[in-house]
Amino acid sequence: MMKNKYRRILVALDGSKNSIRGLNEAIYLARQCQAIITGIHVIPRPPHPAFRSPRYPEKPGLRTAQNIMDFSRRYCAQNGIMFEQKIAFGDAGFTIVKFAKDKNFDIIIIGARGVGAIKEIFLGSVSNYVLHKTSLPVLVVK
Repeated sequence: MMKNKYRRILVALDGSKNSIRGLNEAIYLARQCQAIITGIHVIPRPPHPAFRSPRYPEKPGLRTAQNIMDFSRRYCAQNGIMFEQKIAFGDAGFTIVKFAKDKNFDIIIIGARGVGAIKEIFLGSVSNYVLHKTSLPVLVVK
């Protein structure tokens, strides 16, 4: 029925419950279509170098990102799905949209809202951005 509709699935992963639910949906979809899943994690970076710590400001962020990716890879492997990872720096919404376009993904799967200290204010700001700025199909998972 859905064979070959989606070959390449991009999943935004930030470690939140919603992003893990998104990974579950991606695995389900990948099974139907024999697709490959790529997980993307974007580490926010202050826009101006003056605000960045001079010594390895990314170390903790990178460690967290890699842990999320390792978990996702194992989880996909247990389900017989190929998983690739992309860890990037910058604005999450912009980076996800650009990466998805540049690498010719077929669909983007993203949690309705992710982790964040001020969740209430940025309620789904990344998924909202992605939804409106990409021409690709987007599955927003709650």
